[in-house]
Amino acid sequence: MIRIQTEDFDVGAEIAALENNGRSGALATFTGLVRDHGDRQDVAALFLEHYPGMTEGVIAGLIEQARVRWTIDEARVIHRVGHLPLGDRIVFVGVSSAHRQDAFAACEFLMDALKTTAPFWKKEITADGESHWVDQKASDREKAEGWRKA
Repeated sequence: MIRIQTEDFDVGAEIAALENNGRSGALATFTGLVRDHGDRQDVAALFLEHYPGMTEGVIAGLIEQARVRWTIDEARVIHRVGHLPLGDRIVFVGVSSAHRQDAFAACEFLMDALKTTAPFWKKEITADGESHWVDQKASDREKAEGWRKA
């Protein structure tokens, strides 16, 4: 399940949806939040854009890669776009599996791959109203590259 949306999401409802298949013994999730620092220290909000259709297709491909590498029952990815103030939820990744190791690994892989592969553009907006587009970070690229070698 993949959703790209402007609206907030309910983490509890997403977890409940992953729990209700009757066969999974493990569930791993990640929720990303807007924080007050990034490239700059006075971030007040983020603005995210995506390329509709392409973004969902890329994420579907990432979930398929996770299914090839690990035994997973379900994967859910929700990513918000638009204006997001401090503390707002940005992203949810949840993976259910028979075993915790597969759930943990697939969840971490999906989050690392989202940061480097999915076509999202992020702008940081500071408290004084200035804004700038955020470049992909070398640390994110290195983390994603590590999965290619594993």
